[in-house]
Amino acid sequence: MSDATPTTGSPDFDDMARDIAEVPAVEVIVTVAVNLMSAAAVKLGLTEDGDKHKDLDEARKLVHALAGLLDASTTEISSFHAAPLRDGLKSLQLAFREASLVPDEPGQGPGEKYTGPVFG
Repeated sequence: MSDATPTTGSPDFDDMARDIAEVPAVEVIVTVAVNLMSAAAVKLGLTEDGDKHKDLDEARKLVHALAGLLDASTTEISSFHAAPLRDGLKSLQLAFREASLVPDEPGQGPGEKYTGPVFG
Protein backbone atom coordinates (compact mmCIF):
# COMPACT_ATOMS: atom_id res chain seq x y z
CA MET A 1 0.00 0.00 0.00
CA SER A 2 1.35 3.45 -0.92
CA ASP A 3 1.39 6.59 1.23
CA ALA A 4 0.99 8.75 -1.88
CA THR A 5 -2.08 10.94 -2.20
CA PRO A 6 -4.50 9.53 -4.76
CA THR A 7 -4.79 11.52 -7.96
CA THR A 8 -8.26 12.84 -8.61
CA GLY A 9 -7.53 14.71 -11.81
CA SER A 10 -7.66 18.12 -10.11
CA PRO A 11 -4.62 20.04 -8.90
CA ASP A 12 -4.04 20.02 -5.19
CA PHE A 13 -4.22 23.23 -3.18
CA ASP A 14 -0.46 23.47 -2.61
CA ASP A 15 0.19 23.28 -6.35
CA MET A 16 -2.42 25.95 -7.05
CA ALA A 17 -0.99 28.24 -4.36
CA ARG A 18 2.50 27.79 -5.76
CA ASP A 19 1.25 28.58 -9.28
CA ILE A 20 -0.60 31.73 -8.24
CA ALA A 21 2.40 32.87 -6.19
CA GLU A 22 4.35 33.17 -9.44
CA VAL A 23 1.79 35.43 -11.12
CA PRO A 24 2.29 39.21 -10.80
CA ALA A 25 -0.60 41.10 -9.15
CA VAL A 26 -1.18 43.21 -12.28
CA GLU A 27 -1.76 40.05 -14.29
CA VAL A 28 -4.28 38.76 -11.74
CA ILE A 29 -6.15 42.10 -11.72
CA VAL A 30 -6.27 42.27 -15.53
CA THR A 31 -7.42 38.64 -15.78
CA VAL A 32 -10.23 39.22 -13.30
CA ALA A 33 -11.26 42.40 -15.14
CA VAL A 34 -11.35 40.59 -18.50
CA ASN A 35 -13.44 37.80 -16.96
CA LEU A 36 -15.89 40.37 -15.56
CA MET A 37 -16.05 42.09 -18.96
CA SER A 38 -16.71 38.82 -20.77
CA ALA A 39 -19.43 37.78 -18.34
CA ALA A 40 -21.07 41.21 -18.56
CA ALA A 41 -21.04 41.07 -22.37
CA VAL A 42 -22.81 37.70 -22.26
CA LYS A 43 -25.40 38.98 -19.79
CA LEU A 44 -25.94 42.07 -21.99
CA GLY A 45 -26.70 39.82 -24.95
CA LEU A 46 -23.64 40.97 -26.91
CA THR A 47 -22.53 37.48 -27.95
CA GLU A 48 -23.54 35.34 -30.92
CA ASP A 49 -26.33 33.79 -28.84
CA GLY A 50 -27.66 37.29 -28.19
CA ASP A 51 -30.80 37.32 -26.11
CA LYS A 52 -30.46 33.67 -25.06
CA HIS A 53 -28.35 34.62 -22.01
CA LYS A 54 -29.45 38.24 -21.64
CA ASP A 55 -30.06 39.23 -18.02
CA LEU A 56 -29.74 42.93 -17.27
CA ASP A 57 -29.91 42.47 -13.50
CA GLU A 58 -26.88 40.17 -13.64
CA ALA A 59 -25.15 42.47 -16.15
CA ARG A 60 -25.62 45.44 -13.81
CA LYS A 61 -23.84 43.58 -11.00
CA LEU A 62 -20.94 42.55 -13.22
CA VAL A 63 -20.44 46.01 -14.73
CA HIS A 64 -20.60 47.59 -11.28
CA ALA A 65 -18.01 45.11 -9.94
CA LEU A 66 -15.75 45.79 -12.92
CA ALA A 67 -15.95 49.54 -12.35
CA GLY A 68 -15.15 49.09 -8.66
CA LEU A 69 -12.16 46.87 -9.45
CA LEU A 70 -10.80 49.33 -12.00
CA ASP A 71 -11.33 52.26 -9.65
CA ALA A 72 -9.58 50.48 -6.79
CA SER A 73 -6.66 49.37 -8.95
CA THR A 74 -6.05 52.67 -10.74
CA THR A 75 -2.77 53.29 -8.97
CA GLU A 76 -1.74 49.64 -9.14
CA ILE A 77 -1.85 49.00 -12.88
CA SER A 78 -0.20 51.04 -15.62
CA SER A 79 -2.16 53.04 -18.16
CA PHE A 80 -0.97 50.46 -20.71
CA HIS A 81 -3.23 47.94 -18.96
CA ALA A 82 -5.85 50.33 -17.60
CA ALA A 83 -6.76 52.26 -20.78
CA PRO A 84 -8.25 49.33 -22.74
CA LEU A 85 -10.04 48.11 -19.62
CA ARG A 86 -11.60 51.55 -19.07
CA ASP A 87 -12.63 51.67 -22.75
CA GLY A 88 -14.23 48.24 -22.41
CA LEU A 89 -16.04 49.33 -19.25
CA LYS A 90 -17.43 52.41 -20.99
CA SER A 91 -18.61 50.28 -23.91
CA LEU A 92 -20.40 47.93 -21.52
CA GLN A 93 -21.98 50.84 -19.67
CA LEU A 94 -23.25 52.29 -22.96
CA ALA A 95 -24.54 48.88 -24.06
CA PHE A 96 -26.36 48.55 -20.75
CA ARG A 97 -27.95 51.97 -21.23
CA GLU A 98 -29.08 51.01 -24.75
CA ALA A 99 -30.46 47.65 -23.62
CA SER A 100 -32.47 49.09 -20.72
CA LEU A 101 -36.15 49.66 -21.36
CA VAL A 102 -36.14 52.34 -18.67
CA PRO A 103 -32.68 53.93 -18.72
CA ASP A 104 -31.07 54.96 -15.45
CA GLU A 105 -30.64 58.64 -14.69
CA PRO A 106 -27.15 59.91 -15.62
CA GLY A 107 -24.75 58.86 -12.87
CA GLN A 108 -27.06 56.08 -11.66
CA GLY A 109 -26.14 53.38 -14.20
CA PRO A 110 -23.96 50.40 -13.35
CA GLY A 111 -20.50 51.48 -12.25
CA GLU A 112 -21.24 55.17 -12.68
CA LYS A 113 -20.70 55.59 -8.95
CA TYR A 114 -17.02 55.06 -9.81
CA THR A 115 -16.77 56.49 -13.34
CA GLY A 116 -19.25 59.34 -13.26
CA PRO A 117 -22.07 59.62 -15.80
CA VAL A 118 -21.49 57.86 -19.10
CA PHE A 119 -22.81 59.41 -22.29
CA GLY A 120 -22.63 58.06 -25.85
